[in-house]
Amino acid sequence: MLLQISSGQGPAECKLAVKMLCEALLKEFPDASLFDVHGDYASAIINGPDELATLSGTIGWICKSPLRPHHKRKNWFIHASVVPELRELTRESDIIVQTFRSGGPGGQNVNKVATAVRIIHKATGLVVVCRDERSQKQNKERALARLWVKLAAMQDAEKGKQKEGAWEEHQKLVRGNPIRVYSGPTFLRIK
Repeated sequence: MLLQISSGQGPAECKLAVKMLCEALLKEFPDASLFDVHGDYASAIINGPDELATLSGTIGWICKSPLRPHHKRKNWFIHASVVPELRELTRESDIIVQTFRSGGPGGQNVNKVATAVRIIHKATGLVVVCRDERSQKQNKERALARLWVKLAAMQDAEKGKQKEGAWEEHQKLVRGNPIRVYSGPTFLRIK
């Protein structure tokens, strides 16, 4: 599961809070790992167990600014959200291979032997048909190659949607009613 932690449009203190929350979560969940960091911790993505999903929402940090000592503000807010993971599109077990007769001109082989191949990808509903070759094996290889190209294009489109969704989540910071609250320069959890 991927959890994105974002400072939104907040100041440098919010970016510091993102970094400190990442460190705290990596200690709290030993099997978690830092997946990606954007900018100077403007946002970060942690890959970890499903329990991280309970952190979705606003997270508060109560502390005088360690970066600007004379700043009056002491409440900083960051946002955590679950990033939908990409579906696995290219598993062999997700396809159905059907054979049928090609029909049409081409001699006795075309009308007697099932050389044409139809491959159906169960997860996406994509259907690829190949009847170009005289051999069923060659038609199957060509159909699989065409299917993998279509699936790769779908995967790329889905990655683009995932990145766009992550950026939209980066902008959704809501101040107040935090899920968790941390305090002080040592980032001690108080709620």
